[in-house]
Amino acid sequence: MRAVVLTGAGEMQVRDIPRPAAGPRDVLVRPEAIGLCGTDFHIYSGAANYHRDEHGAPIPLVVEPQILGHEITGRVEEVGADVDDLRPGQRVVLDQGLNCKSAARAELCEYCRTGDSHQCACFREHGISGLPGGLAEAIAVPAVNAVRIATELDPGLAAVTEPLACVLHSLDVVASANARYLLEAKEADRRVRSVLIAGAGPAGLLWVQTLRRVLGFEGRVLVSEPDATKRELAARFGAETIDPTAGDLVAQVATRTEGRRVELLVDASGSGPLFHDVPGLVRKQSTILLYGHGHAGVGMEVLNQVQWAEPTLLSPVGASGGFEPDGRPTVYRRALRLIEEGVIDVAPLVTHRYDGLAAVPAAFAGGHREAGYVKGVVVLN
Repeated sequence: MRAVVLTGAGEMQVRDIPRPAAGPRDVLVRPEAIGLCGTDFHIYSGAANYHRDEHGAPIPLVVEPQILGHEITGRVEEVGADVDDLRPGQRVVLDQGLNCKSAARAELCEYCRTGDSHQCACFREHGISGLPGGLAEAIAVPAVNAVRIATELDPGLAAVTEPLACVLHSLDVVASANARYLLEAKEADRRVRSVLIAGAGPAGLLWVQTLRRVLGFEGRVLVSEPDATKRELAARFGAETIDPTAGDLVAQVATRTEGRRVELLVDASGSGPLFHDVPGLVRKQSTILLYGHGHAGVGMEVLNQVQWAEPTLLSPVGASGGFEPDGRPTVYRRALRLIEEGVIDVAPLVTHRYDGLAAVPAAFAGGHREAGYVKGVVVLN
């Protein structure tokens, strides 16, 4: 079969590789749409490598090339002998993370027992940590990692399930934190009044919608974003937007919050220099949630002034949240239903579609930097 293989930083090509086989508990899925994520671009550029050996050392791409793509929706082609709740032809969204439920372990690890499956003691990920991803003609995963699509939802939109699930998990972490300010606190002086989301890429835009449409948050949602197209989308979804290139960000936030600053800062940008501004953006004992990755260009000393504010620092990863009675991931199912029911509108986020595997190398080489780009999806027929 054909697959897009990353052989080195910035080196990607379409190759013939062996077709995977589905084990007794697996399903073989033909991907129909694969969302392109910032994590994919970090791996592609060489800025990140999450494929590690048993000692935690990165495994170079020249040693073990990777197939990227972890936001996957597709159609079941084959089911293993022990799979009785899926059949060929059904459409599914995939949870790319393998955990205790995926492996059918008799005893769950401490993380899977508490609904933190993304931190499973034996966790591995398709498309990120070495297992083959969705940029291929077929992928085999445990059946419990396949969540059935119940509607005629466009596959390119269904692929946004994974990033939305990550946002839902992050909000669950915020809600359970022992922080001074909470989004749904009963006491007025403990309630979040203003949120600042740094970055209006797909994650930032999903954050805005989830706060407004799922949580029903009625406070101020500020979004800092230099791109006008993305600011326009954020405003459409209910945010007050700030252009950080038009003036001092700290001053703009102070004006919008009448000097109070924000009680919750969500970094959805992965921008290291942002942390120079953080002490002036947040209220004392605020919550700072690190959602984006990267943060290049600054040293750890940038946290000195942040620490003086005594914030609650949160760094949720992935889409943990427990399992359904059938073993499937609860948060993925929640995310998919929100998209299917139209509560979360993902159509405006998918601005670029790439037809077929042959179009993928060009998309990674620079297509994602085109004007008006918010999110790209690779569509396979």
